[in-house]
Amino acid sequence: MKMKSRKAKKTKFYSKLIGTLPKGCGHCVKGEKTVLFVTGLCPRHCSYCPISDKKYQKDVTYANEWPTSDIKDIIKEATLCSSKGAGFTGGDPLVKVNRTASYIRALKQHFGKRFHIHLYTSFDLVDEENLKMLYFAGLDEIRFHPDLDDDGLWHRIAVARRFDWDIGVEIPVVPGKRSQTIKLMDFMEAKKIKFMNLNELEFSDAQSNKLSQLGYSTKSRLSYGIKGSEALAAELLKYAEKNVSYSVHYCTATLKDKVQLSKRIMRRAKSVKHSFDILGKDGTLTRGAIYLPFLAPGFSYNDKIAKLNAGQRSFILKKLDVARNHLIKEHSVPGEMIVVDNSRMRLITNVGVVEHLAEEMKRMGLKAAIVKEYPTWDSLIIELDWM
Repeated sequence: MKMKSRKAKKTKFYSKLIGTLPKGCGHCVKGEKTVLFVTGLCPRHCSYCPISDKKYQKDVTYANEWPTSDIKDIIKEATLCSSKGAGFTGGDPLVKVNRTASYIRALKQHFGKRFHIHLYTSFDLVDEENLKMLYFAGLDEIRFHPDLDDDGLWHRIAVARRFDWDIGVEIPVVPGKRSQTIKLMDFMEAKKIKFMNLNELEFSDAQSNKLSQLGYSTKSRLSYGIKGSEALAAELLKYAEKNVSYSVHYCTATLKDKVQLSKRIMRRAKSVKHSFDILGKDGTLTRGAIYLPFLAPGFSYNDKIAKLNAGQRSFILKKLDVARNHLIKEHSVPGEMIVVDNSRMRLITNVGVVEHLAEEMKRMGLKAAIVKEYPTWDSLIIELDWM
């Protein structure tokens, strides 16, 4: 029977779509998903792997930018981002399947069954026991990342079909692999998956990313997208229009950066901002910041904070509290306008306070600045102006 042709349509978030958007993607494009990086361990060593050096093949866990494996912190991060779901990634979450299942259960128990969870994995560790564990923990959607050059494990998609969840495939669009990708598309048509996501291939400066060594280059100086990936995606969408019945979504690098990430950051900004912060259109917070000289931003700033022991943290926080009280009592700074930032080991306040009291802070042995930063766990500074 001849398949009815469907047209790929442009979406309002810089992508193209045939059919309907996967539910996990629907939340992502609104910034409603917390990204849970379960572990950097993975049985695969893909040449295009974008994982950073601090995560690649290391057993570390991150909730968005927060390096933590504590479920209480993960729940807090999802709450601060007003998330309606989570995307489990890695590495490969199945390397630590018990950990993964425990996180799924905990998130479902805390936020409820409607909190949507999708997960990325390869076929390498797929068996009925592992998938059964994920399914009964509450996983809603599973996305497989097959090896385009070796179809030996593709048949394991059948194991996933034993469970009542949404099944999809997600792969990068690799220039030069048109025939392999079409072979995969045809194979998955017979297996009746629900969707396939085609991601624009991106360059990364991580050591695990070998694209430059293989002769690939970016499409422009302003983009991490790989030259030729977008053109091949257009060809694959044309093929999909006439030859597959499942939904196909082409996700661009622009979508991930300009839509998904920026919207999640804005949601977090609205949750964590203080009354004195200036909220930018890009989700950044502009504020006054006051530091102890030996713990001011500079080289290895984050490492210095991470290496502080409990006693050192207590000592620094007491000094900051003394400085805060002095500014409140001696210079009439309203208490609600100056706050001790426990995670960054500093005081934060209104821009006007540091401008007006800059000289006094120098006399107190403090360093004051106006900073523009992201509202992420690590308060990534993008502009800093010392007073």
